[in-house]
Formats: sequence, structure tokens, C-alpha cells
Amino acid sequence: MPKRRVHVAAAAIFNDQGQVLIARRPSIADQGGLWEFPGGKLAPYETGLEALRRELREELGISIQRAQPLIRVHHEYPDKHILLDVWETHDFEGEPWGREGQAVRWVSPDDLHRYAFPAANGPIIRAVILPHDYLITGEAADEAAFDRMLERALAEDDIKLVQLRAHDLDEKAYQARAERTLARCREHGASLILNCSLETFRAVGADGLHLPSRELMALTHRPVEDGQWLAASTHNEEQLAQAQRLGCDFVTLSPVRETPSHPGAVTIGWHDLQQMVEEVTMPVYALGGTTRDDGDRARAVGAQGIASIREFWR
Repeated sequence: MPKRRVHVAAAAIFNDQGQVLIARRPSIADQGGLWEFPGGKLAPYETGLEALRRELREELGISIQRAQPLIRVHHEYPDKHILLDVWETHDFEGEPWGREGQAVRWVSPDDLHRYAFPAANGPIIRAVILPHDYLITGEAADEAAFDRMLERALAEDDIKLVQLRAHDLDEKAYQARAERTLARCREHGASLILNCSLETFRAVGADGLHLPSRELMALTHRPVEDGQWLAASTHNEEQLAQAQRLGCDFVTLSPVRETPSHPGAVTIGWHDLQQMVEEVTMPVYALGGTTRDDGDRARAVGAQGIASIREFWR
């Protein structure tokens, strides 16, 4: 017998302090007592956003003024298939409170791991924590130039997620740059992902490890501990599926467009990117010819945001 299919709209609601709202499920409900992002099931003929507006008025007494897609999560339970259609909003009217008697709480995204959520909420938590812009570092004339460009991106562009990519450096030089980069990222509240060997990653103690697609496809288990970010480069459905199996927390998917460094390359395009993102339950950054002007479009087709060297590395 086919499983029951349930379509739920949910919201990551942020206040001016950058906190996100969570609500506790009633004890008599399915998975009662666990925390969740507010929302509810779609009524017949409702869109996700229409259902979200209605549910948040009924549950929290607030009116959503504007919202953007955050992530869509398909999850299999023993008795049902659930689709969580999650939206992000910073623009609402009213002060949320539990109109149905449920507990509600504003929490820092970094503290979400302290709360018990249903299993399907794991990818949502990662999407809430991750920023929408992802800097991949490029070349620099020397270490002083590298430091200046990094500082500009962190201070002026307010970048909060950095991948240190430096294939021209040997292991010793890479580690030295990584340690210096980590200190600067800490000063600006940014997370640092290293594109290097596992040994160097462990020596530096950065926030996460990035896997090039070749290494991704060769692995059979997650190489870093839970609590450390695991990212990967993907270019097709097979690599996306492998990243999912391996437990990657987020990935880049490229090339969306042709780039000056890869003229004539076969590109994915926005339509196919949307289809590919729909098949996985992890945040995906659109990479390859993307700029901040593409941020809304990337999110509209299901991506977490955009990743770029050229846009941020100036």
C-alpha cells in the first residue's frame, strides 16, 4: 500500500537579534514534546506560502509580510512520506505567542542543537545556521595580498562562510595560511571550511572539511565527526546522491553558468539545478558564474544561496 503523503509548510522566523523561533509540539500530537519550526499542513488548493500565512496567524497570531524559500525536505517515516516546505522570514507583524497553548521560544541558531527535533528537521537546522553567501578563496600575489582580500570580504561583504582553496600551496604553506585565516574568521564570526587533506584539517582545527568531487566519490564513510561541517563539490546527480549517502552537511553544485575560467563548459542552468536540488535533503549552493544578484533566483529554485570566488574575492 502506498504511504500517505503529507505536505507541510514551515517557517524559520527571525527577529532583529538574529534569533529564530521554535515551538514545542503538544504532548498528545505525533512526536509530541519535540521542538519544531512553526507551520502546518496545506489545505486543499493552497500553495506553501498561502498555508504558511494561514498557519502562522492561527498558531502564533502574526502576519507574514514577506518570505523566501529556504529548503524543501522529503523524509520517509514508517507510515508516511512528508514534504517540509520551509520558508524564511524576517518581515512580520505582531508578537508571536502560542495561541494553541504550545510553548514558543526565540533561540540563537547556534543553540538549536540543544533542542530535540523530529528527524526530518535536521536539514532545516543546517539551512537555518548556514548563510546564503559562500566565499571560495582565489589566488593572491602574496600572503599580504591574501590577507587584505580576506579582510575586505569579511568586513565589507559580511561573509560568514569561507572555503580556503589554495591548490598552489604545499601542505606546510597551506597549514600556515589556514591557521592565519581561521584567526581572522573567528574575529568576524565566520566559519572556515578547509579544502585540504584530513591530516591538515585535524591539525588546524577549523570548522569543516571540503571534499573535491573525486575524493567524495572514493569515500565510504563520513571522514569528520558530527558537529564539524562536511561539504563537497558536486556536478551531477550521482555526486549529489553520494554526498547524501556520506552525510554531507552541504554541497556546491556547478557550473550553473559558463565562467571565464571554463569557457565552453556544459552548464547546469537554473531549471536543471532546481530538479537536482529537489532530489536531496541538504543545503546546496549554486556555483559557477553566479553573483549576489542571483541570490534570490537561487533560493527561488531551492538552493541555499550562491557560492563564488569571483564575486567576493577582489
